[in-house]
Amino acid sequence: MGVSILEDNTIKIEGTVENVLFRNESNGYIVLEIDSKGELITVVGTLGDIDDGEHLSLVGKYVTHSKFGVQFQAEYCDRKLPNTAINIQKYLSSGAIKGIGPSFAKKIVDEFGERTLEIMENEPMKLMQIKGITPKKCDSIAAEVKKIFNLRILMTYLAGYGIKAQYAMKAFQKWDLNSMEMIKNNPYILCEYGIDLEFKKAERIAKDLRISACSPKRIRAGIVDILMQNVNVGHTCLPLDRLQPVACKHLEISEQDFYNTYNEALEEEIYEYRKNEREFVYLSDYYFAESYIAGRLSVLEAFSQKNIDDYDNLIEIEEQENNIKYEKLQREAISASLSKGLVVLTGGPGTGKTTTLNAIISLYQKQGNIVMIAAPTGRAAKRVSDLTGYDAKTIHRLLEVEFDKSGKLKFKHNENNPLNCDVLVIDEMSMVDVLLFESVLRALKLSCKIIMVGDSDQLPPVGAGNILKDLISSQQLTVIKLKEIFRQAQESCIVTNAHKIVNGINPDLKQKQSDFFFFQRLENESVLEMVIDLCKKRLPKAYGYSPLDDIQILCPSRKGPLGVVEVNKAIQGALNPKKAQKREVRSFIYTFREGDKVMQTRNNYDITWRKDGEDGAGIFNGDIGKILSINKQKLEVMIDFDGRITSYDLDLLEQLELAYAITVHKSQGSEFEAVIMPILGGFEKLYYRNLLYTAVTRAKKLMILIGSQVKINQMVENNRKTLRYSCLKAMLTNEIGKDIN
Repeated sequence: MGVSILEDNTIKIEGTVENVLFRNESNGYIVLEIDSKGELITVVGTLGDIDDGEHLSLVGKYVTHSKFGVQFQAEYCDRKLPNTAINIQKYLSSGAIKGIGPSFAKKIVDEFGERTLEIMENEPMKLMQIKGITPKKCDSIAAEVKKIFNLRILMTYLAGYGIKAQYAMKAFQKWDLNSMEMIKNNPYILCEYGIDLEFKKAERIAKDLRISACSPKRIRAGIVDILMQNVNVGHTCLPLDRLQPVACKHLEISEQDFYNTYNEALEEEIYEYRKNEREFVYLSDYYFAESYIAGRLSVLEAFSQKNIDDYDNLIEIEEQENNIKYEKLQREAISASLSKGLVVLTGGPGTGKTTTLNAIISLYQKQGNIVMIAAPTGRAAKRVSDLTGYDAKTIHRLLEVEFDKSGKLKFKHNENNPLNCDVLVIDEMSMVDVLLFESVLRALKLSCKIIMVGDSDQLPPVGAGNILKDLISSQQLTVIKLKEIFRQAQESCIVTNAHKIVNGINPDLKQKQSDFFFFQRLENESVLEMVIDLCKKRLPKAYGYSPLDDIQILCPSRKGPLGVVEVNKAIQGALNPKKAQKREVRSFIYTFREGDKVMQTRNNYDITWRKDGEDGAGIFNGDIGKILSINKQKLEVMIDFDGRITSYDLDLLEQLELAYAITVHKSQGSEFEAVIMPILGGFEKLYYRNLLYTAVTRAKKLMILIGSQVKINQMVENNRKTLRYSCLKAMLTNEIGKDIN
């Protein structure tokens, strides 16, 4: 077999295409078989219009598909046209060139032999020597040949810069025969949305093309790159007075060069919004998202009922039926939710959000309304279902995910196909980012009422923006904040300490008879020993907790001796140690073993699963599961995600992490029987009040802090809110302010 292992552990194989098994014309994805020195190898990848008879040199790795078995996943492809008469005829007979079938293929090869492809590329009019090929057909064949050869040249050119074939395919789909010319004129167009090449890779091409450092092409792409990097850490925009110096330093350009290009790019790649005498710069998607949210909420608010009816009788009936007595703010929230078009219901733990929400849903349903409940993540949706007893879906599942021809995620439900919904309840609203909220609003009828539930004191979403905080602080919507801690909740130190923390009061760390415990340990080793002891022995013995199912370790950060990575390795060694009979497989960071607790780290809509005899697709960021088995022969890992059984090939392991310990950010929307949190040293910027508060509110029955009391008190004192640049609050004020009662 023509196989060699390269320095980066990828594999290079060579062979001739025997059969094309599948091709997706829209994105260039292909499945084919090549003959590599007598061995038939199945190859998959985004490689373009490859056909039978071509000779390929491929770089990639072997993976195992749950249904189709071992395949070679190609990332780079060097295509050589067939050079023997037999293979050329096979190539043409396969339909590689439109207008040439098996009959014409034989006639052409009989006439021109091994020079056939050379003739077709350089002297296509000679094809008219073949009986049946008219001048019109000759022109058609010549155009098709030109297209094939241009894509081949583009792939080879970009591969020389270490750029994968998928980027060449995306570029060719967008610009067709003009691709090479456009890229050589401006390689930074490869960084545009839909192709998404890294800026630094485009820089390599630009350097060879001698494009000036102060070229407007380069500066535009550099500005967009900086804005995108800030989007990735949560900002929807960036102040111009911060963007300019960063861009000048990063791109090594003058202030004058920056502003010359910046002013030209306005209203094209970037947009500007003026707030408090300061300009804020957006990428187009985020500018239009925040603008749409503000405008749409303004319309919904104006459309909603202004005179609040008296719902006291209905609320009293609900109280009698459920043997409950709502307090004043709960009654106010229920009444406002039934009358207003937009309501934000917020409050800390133990303040009765779930009880209030149940009443709202019940009363709406009794009036014949169609109520839908959604949450940002699967775990959050499951949690609200368990708490309320009503079915809840993830927002993505509710809107129904689709993909356009370029592979961009979109939703089936939008302005043209709205949800059949009278009332939408969105739980864990603090986790919703601006693009997702825009999609939700686009999918709702104008008459649909929205109840947004969440705790604004928790951490902001992983995606860009801080929707819940902005909605509340704008003071332009009806916001009911529940404040009273109910008697049964007051008995929980988890609840009372959470409220102390969020109000800047140090938690009671001396109580040893409740559900909140603190253990002073001032060395990293002793903290870790205590964590292991609690997980492995003390909590299972005292409470019957399962180390995998009931106990969750939350860390402030990923890095450091008490960060997620190191704690996971230590806990794995204690709970699931290496054994001869226990199979394992290595990823970049972790070694995964049968029995390990793992977490998916990104949304993957293609992973299929089976649960209770039904098939489904999609494993999402934050989903936690358990490795059932590892089959090294089939190169697959079977994982159970809350009853959804799925198969991962080894290539997908890069999307997994061990989950004995996870970051506090990853725990949002989840609730665990017992939470253990080590707090000692680490990165100071991560030790702040909201982080501690969010961690404590993840514990359902038991919260344990281990480390330094001084560090815990410092976290409480540090009320540094996570700064996120956004203009949504200002937009809401401008759009809605004059219409609010």
